Amino acid sequence: MGGRRPVGAVDNIWLNADRPNNLMVIESVMWFEETVDWERFAVVVKRRLVDHFPVFGQKLVDRSFGLGSQHWEDDPDFAIENHLRRATLPAPGQEKQLQDYVETQMKSPLDRNHPLWEFHLVDGYRNGSAIVGRFHHALADGMALAEVLLSLTDATPDGDGDPASGDGDSLAVATHGSRLSIPGFDTAKNLITGTARRIRPSLVPDSITLGRQTAWIADKLLLGRNPTTPLSGDPGLEKRAVWSNPRSISEVKRISRLAGATVNDVLVGAITGAISEYIVTHGGEARDLTTMVPVNLRPVGEPLPRELGNRFALVLLPLPVATRTPLARLTETKRRMDSIKNSPEALITFGLINTIGLTHPRVEEQLVNFFSSKAIGVTTNVIGPMTDRFVAGSPIAGVLGWVPGSGRQNVGVCIFSYNRTVRVGFKVDAGIVPDPERLVDAFDQELDDLARMARAL
Repeated sequence: MGGRRPVGAVDNIWLNADRPNNLMVIESVMWFEETVDWERFAVVVKRRLVDHFPVFGQKLVDRSFGLGSQHWEDDPDFAIENHLRRATLPAPGQEKQLQDYVETQMKSPLDRNHPLWEFHLVDGYRNGSAIVGRFHHALADGMALAEVLLSLTDATPDGDGDPASGDGDSLAVATHGSRLSIPGFDTAKNLITGTARRIRPSLVPDSITLGRQTAWIADKLLLGRNPTTPLSGDPGLEKRAVWSNPRSISEVKRISRLAGATVNDVLVGAITGAISEYIVTHGGEARDLTTMVPVNLRPVGEPLPRELGNRFALVLLPLPVATRTPLARLTETKRRMDSIKNSPEALITFGLINTIGLTHPRVEEQLVNFFSSKAIGVTTNVIGPMTDRFVAGSPIAGVLGWVPGSGRQNVGVCIFSYNRTVRVGFKVDAGIVPDPERLVDAFDQELDDLARMARAL
């Protein structure tokens, strides 16, 4: 397969950050309106995943004597059957039963004696199937894994599992966001997932502005903290996973014109409204909270490296939870997102993450806990294909995926666009947020309110 190679410094962070109450596992779910062919799916996974990316056939070997440096080595006992699991939902096999199944898997750690991934083919979902994917964060960042996941798909139902027929490289998922252009940092010719606007060179700050921004970012990273709300607390083992119905991209674009915003601004603004509503209805005060947003630092348009790995930064986005009306929240969300896009924050946190990955595991643990406490969780945005895709001949009806939280983070959010629609999914701690359906309802209400305003123009 891929021989022996050391685990990268950043990848090592996510191995050491694993906690029973916040596993470093990236989770996905795809569902289909017809039954997926199990044998055909196994062939697709073997040819496009295992054969193409060696790490999916490798396990961890620790020769570090406790110093935290580990290696990937070919698993001599590798068998793809050990990574493809089969299940059937209980009746009536609706969305609630699928969500229950996803939640059950979220508390189960992956076996470190074997490659750190698995797929669950779930029958009995309505008239079709679902596929639940689980990948350890040490394999790759969530944006790369979204691309890997969608490389399993085809543009037509007659794909045969051959890598060439999957046209996976042409998907370029999770690579439609902003391109940063900051002097002195070549790898910054990339994009922020979830902030879909290209930054013109004329918007790069001058040295005085850059210095002021750097001081503000350092203050945010070192001194910033979230207030106590009903979303605060120590996470437990149990997680909840819920998601919204699809909304058309065209509808969201119409809303975006209310504030000269992007589609992503609208969705994040509506998520902010949902969080605000949830806090108030649970007896809390609507105060601004911060979420982490991943920044993809891979070159635009280039295929993923065969070794995958983590190549990203995180920025802290203060959500305007305390802002009182939907349109005001949208306007303020746009302003705050624009401020981050035009700042060097991604570059600073990129260097910070790499530095943390070079420290001793105990120091690393303390630093991860310290910086994760700045946010309630991670908010990701994947812009997937805007046309129908097929897996093993079956058309995908919907798809979502969540990256893990760490430390005391309790609220993860996934925005996933596919086939001209978009869904939002929430992954929360079951003890802290036992009723996440209220977040979905409040999110839908916020978008409905904004849509009515847009139609009135």
